[in-house]
Amino acid sequence: MTAKPAAPSAQVHISELRRMRDAGERIACLTCYDASFALIEDRAGVDVILIGDSLGMVIHGRNSTTAVTVADIAYHSRAVAPHLKRAFLVADLPFLSFATRERALDASQRLMQEGGAKMVKLEGGREQADIVEYLSVRGVPVCAHLGLQPQLIHKMGAFKVQGRDNAAAEAMLHDARILEEAGADMLLLECVPSKLGKQITDAAQVPVIGIGAGPDVSGQILVLHDILNISPMVTLGRTPRFVQNFMQGGADIETAIRAYVQAVKSGAYPAPEHCF
Repeated sequence: MTAKPAAPSAQVHISELRRMRDAGERIACLTCYDASFALIEDRAGVDVILIGDSLGMVIHGRNSTTAVTVADIAYHSRAVAPHLKRAFLVADLPFLSFATRERALDASQRLMQEGGAKMVKLEGGREQADIVEYLSVRGVPVCAHLGLQPQLIHKMGAFKVQGRDNAAAEAMLHDARILEEAGADMLLLECVPSKLGKQITDAAQVPVIGIGAGPDVSGQILVLHDILNISPMVTLGRTPRFVQNFMQGGADIETAIRAYVQAVKSGAYPAPEHCF
């Protein structure tokens, strides 16, 4: 994955993300929740912007993402979408908003029509294949989120690395194949061993974005407030292993975001200390 990056396109679409993946150009992704940061991130060269349900923790100050609603995601998406000239906008389907096919379709319609999103992201493995297919055949681009699933925190009990043993790794590989076959246009892997991140990326035909998934995926994503060293987890001394403080040594926020984009593109991030 050391190919020379091509000149940025006027606007990023799914086809451009696939081209970047096929060319070995790393995809730089970041969360965003408002107009001010949208302008900066787009100008700084972020390829994919996610309206993440992480807003429940970094904006609303809650201990998990489960209280976030479709209305919340639509509100923040509306604040971001008009200010993106190039970046591709993805919006999270929050907790239980995709519990049935009909609810998933209604939520996706709202996030795309009202919020201006171009893709929705949902958490879950093979059990979500029916939902992914139902949305995909109706023209909704889907990113499937595997590995650590923050929406399941009350069931899991803690945020921890997923897919460490052989059986769990094989199950996740199988899930990734099923979700791609169901129509997922992108995969996101959170908190998995680097070896598994590479295996899933090598097997997939769609871009694979990692957060704590090692260096051998198609691209990286982090929470904006984490890279700026201002999120509640960072402030409380619970910085995730995969997070790097890009404000350190930076002159301002835009410089920090540009440094993040460059680090992803060059392969400098993630370094070994950020990986499992």
